[in-house]
Amino acid sequence: MGQGICEMLAFNGLEVYMVERDQTRLSHAICMIEQSLDKQMERWALTSAEKKLVMNRIHPMAQLSDLAECELVIETITEDLDSKLDIFRQLDQICEPQVILASNTSTLSLTELASVTHHPERVIGMHFVYPVSKTDLVEIVRGLRTSDETFELTKHFVEETIHKKGVMVFESPGFVTTRLICLFINEALHVLEEGVASADDIDSAMRIGYSFQHGPFEMADRFGLDAVLAALERMFREYGELKYRPSFILKKMVRGGQLGVKSGAGFFSYDKDGGRV
Repeated sequence: MGQGICEMLAFNGLEVYMVERDQTRLSHAICMIEQSLDKQMERWALTSAEKKLVMNRIHPMAQLSDLAECELVIETITEDLDSKLDIFRQLDQICEPQVILASNTSTLSLTELASVTHHPERVIGMHFVYPVSKTDLVEIVRGLRTSDETFELTKHFVEETIHKKGVMVFESPGFVTTRLICLFINEALHVLEEGVASADDIDSAMRIGYSFQHGPFEMADRFGLDAVLAALERMFREYGELKYRPSFILKKMVRGGQLGVKSGAGFFSYDKDGGRV
């Protein structure tokens, strides 16, 4: 998601400063963005000159302190509360008071993330939907103390600068998109468990019958089965309702390292470019 967001921002003419946990991950991220642009060139959707412009706008940075001059910061690390809290504590010290601190979290509390900063009114959620470049939606999530000014500035950025549709969401685990799509995937898993149909046939039924780009199982593979499991488990803890309890099949596959596209195998198999095998 972080790579996709960086690529999309740079494509929209913005200077992007990207920080990763270490130099190896940073180099890998730059390589993956370049590969993504190369695929677009193969489809004649991008010229070599446009690719060069996009890559020149992405600046790999060694540490968070290098973000001191940024006007907007979007956090996209793993869905781990303690890690995100640590990032927001650091950003609060590094960035100027007027800088908006946004999180791409799909299930965690913006209010809790904001609580470790001195300016909780400037903390907001910007939940991009995968794949970032092709999905024209951003959930703009207000925490308990997010100010109207922060919301309006974020909405203007989403709709006027990066040309996506901003939907206002009040803080709730899973927001709108994650909450509904994870239930969809989880119910498909129960249908599979019951032997009603195969994973391939369930995907075909939903893709052909309801014009989904991907069926629930390929969708889960592309999100990452570990990410789907983490979202369901967090919503199950927060809401306490059985409908959010993750399928045993999902748990078993994650334990076995079959995480979807990122591992090369999930419900289906994938090549190194993420294409179905």
